[in-house]
Amino acid sequence: MNSSGRLKEILKASGWSQEELARRLNVSFVTINAWLNKRAKPRKRATEAIRILYFKILGADSLDIGALTELKANVKQLKTTAREIVGSEEVLNSLILNLTYHTNTIEGSTMTLDDTKEVLFNNKVLTNRTQVEQAEARNHRAALLWILAELENKDFAINENLIKGLHLRLMNGIITNAGQYRNHSVRIVGAHVTVANFLRVPELMKELITGFRKPSEDLVTLLSTTHATFEKIHPFSDGNGRVGRLLTLAQALQAGFVPPIVLKERKYAYYKYLELAQINDDLIPLQTFIAESMIAADELLFNS
Repeated sequence: MNSSGRLKEILKASGWSQEELARRLNVSFVTINAWLNKRAKPRKRATEAIRILYFKILGADSLDIGALTELKANVKQLKTTAREIVGSEEVLNSLILNLTYHTNTIEGSTMTLDDTKEVLFNNKVLTNRTQVEQAEARNHRAALLWILAELENKDFAINENLIKGLHLRLMNGIITNAGQYRNHSVRIVGAHVTVANFLRVPELMKELITGFRKPSEDLVTLLSTTHATFEKIHPFSDGNGRVGRLLTLAQALQAGFVPPIVLKERKYAYYKYLELAQINDDLIPLQTFIAESMIAADELLFNS
């Protein structure tokens, strides 16, 4: 694929404007527009920057284990706790806003970052967004605040009650079976992964919960393994992605590290790496993505 094609795919997948894409590549709008319309060709350095950004947004088929080792070393420096986050109003509000906006946008919400801020912090009722989207934002804030409060308990543990409690708060008033495992078959549209038979969900969730409790020196691997497994079980009729990402937050904070925030711009890479882990047992791309998402969260929460 040539640079023009890659730029068009980046725009489509990320939802960025041409102005934002130009900023990301550190060039002018005029230059981006000329590259897109093939009035000019990027030079070697710019071509490489486009290639790197393309794989960051759309995902690569394989990633370097050496780069992952370095990322894991960097992640070990990103320490925090739920208590520290709750103790800083600025950090807490940034976590609520960014996590809610990105996780709901990944699931199809059309609300902008400003929309989300108005609903969450100014109690606005928006006339240009659906009531469901606004309920999803408010519910996500409630679920996040609940899990942060739970994490401050010294006997905190990820168990069935916690997982169902998260789902109940996330989907309350949106679906009728909030907080309950699904009792029917489902298929993930556009995915190649076959999710668990609903009859096996309780059994598989018990096995997964045992996995949550296993001590590990490699947090990134643990987060990747449990997240891929949870999403493949797909225990609820809806809301699995949001529950799964909140569980990775809980795992990271319980271990004393900055939680990953999956950015909406990287949705396609995220789904690609999840499938590689679930179908091919190739965890390296997902581990790389999780580590990068922890670094992105650290930038958003503590260095923005």
